[in-house]
Amino acid sequence: MIFNDNDTIVAPATPTGGALCIIRMSGEDAIAVCDKVFRGRKSLLEAKTATLHYGNIVDGEEVVDDVLVSIFRAPHSYTGENSVEISAHGSRYVVERILSLLTSHGARLAEAGEFTRRAFLAGRMDLSQAEAVADIIAADSHASHAIASTQMRGAYSEELQSLRDKLLNITSLLELELDFSEEDVEFADREKLLSLLEVTLRKVDSLAHSFSLGNALKEGVTVAIAGRPNVGKSTLLNRLAGEERAMVSEIAGTTRDTVEATANIGGVIYRFIDTAGLHSTDDVLEQMGIERTTQALVKARIILWLTDKEDSAIEDDLAGYTPTEEQTLYRIVTKIDLQATSAATCHQDAYPTIRLSAKTGEGVDLLLSELQAAADATSAYKGDVIISNRRHYDALHQASEALSATISALQNGISTDLLSEDIRLAIHHLGSITGEITSTEILQSIFSRFCIGK
Repeated sequence: MIFNDNDTIVAPATPTGGALCIIRMSGEDAIAVCDKVFRGRKSLLEAKTATLHYGNIVDGEEVVDDVLVSIFRAPHSYTGENSVEISAHGSRYVVERILSLLTSHGARLAEAGEFTRRAFLAGRMDLSQAEAVADIIAADSHASHAIASTQMRGAYSEELQSLRDKLLNITSLLELELDFSEEDVEFADREKLLSLLEVTLRKVDSLAHSFSLGNALKEGVTVAIAGRPNVGKSTLLNRLAGEERAMVSEIAGTTRDTVEATANIGGVIYRFIDTAGLHSTDDVLEQMGIERTTQALVKARIILWLTDKEDSAIEDDLAGYTPTEEQTLYRIVTKIDLQATSAATCHQDAYPTIRLSAKTGEGVDLLLSELQAAADATSAYKGDVIISNRRHYDALHQASEALSATISALQNGISTDLLSEDIRLAIHHLGSITGEITSTEILQSIFSRFCIGK
């Protein structure tokens, strides 16, 4: 894709078929193009920025629609260019007629993400903020919206810029030493330099570490419901989902494939996976289901290990699967409505243990509270910077490696020119997140994932 940002572009910014549709146009000639098909009390060419105008879109003498037109003059617009937003009726026919009129007078249809790309290129936002725009549009929970909003407001960019500025200052001192290499002087105090690098590394690592939570809050927290056959896995899935998503039967092995359902709990999306019961079997279909259970366990952030026996061992029920350090496992004792002691409880053994009845619902509230605690979104709601973008995580990881190499080199007395090179590599990776350092290919990949009209 070759960027041509001199054209005037147009696209619907909202879906057609509703009561209203917003048609957005941007470019040097946007106001002039709209004025050619707009009839109101006065010409749009005379309009001030951030003003609203009522009138008609016309095709010759024919009135196509009654509209409201918003005028934004450069640089006071989303894209930094002259921009127009037409609020028209949402009929597909009406919208297509208006788009046809505007393109016939010099505009062209916008590509996916082209409005936001122009905003980035005009310096209205950096690349991480531009990506946050797409995340806000796609947000399906309070938590994912909070993360994207913090990023779009620039808090993340400010932290990265502060880190880059410190590293750039270090580099300038080191390169000044190179200019005076024959005089054997040091402009950068090595102890202070080491301390600053270590502080910067800890901050970069902290941001990278937040990706595990951020990605879960953005994409949904994956919860695997596992255990032996007929311990109530499907019943619990249906209870958590609030609907009959999985078949329930007293016959062991009813679930032969994974069944998924989502639920919004405390502003966070949880993706529950009901898995096939883990046991020895010669049935080919059951073996395939068990293989998929293992795959679900590996991918899960939270594992609900179900058993209907108080003294069962996880090593037996999960066929030897051992949770990773990043996973949270809960031991769920089910069917308490059929047991002598039916009280729902939550206590700590080798693993947190919750006694409940998925059939009656007793104890499910305890489970929901634990699930919220396991994926605590409080920091996101407070506006803390949390990484949710894989591209950003990869760049932070690479910056961390470069900083670690710099610290090691500094401790081992490596020459100034090599120190400077490692620091500049870290600066490069941090700059790739906000777009100070980027390429056409990266921009194309990022903005192609946007919707048309944004």
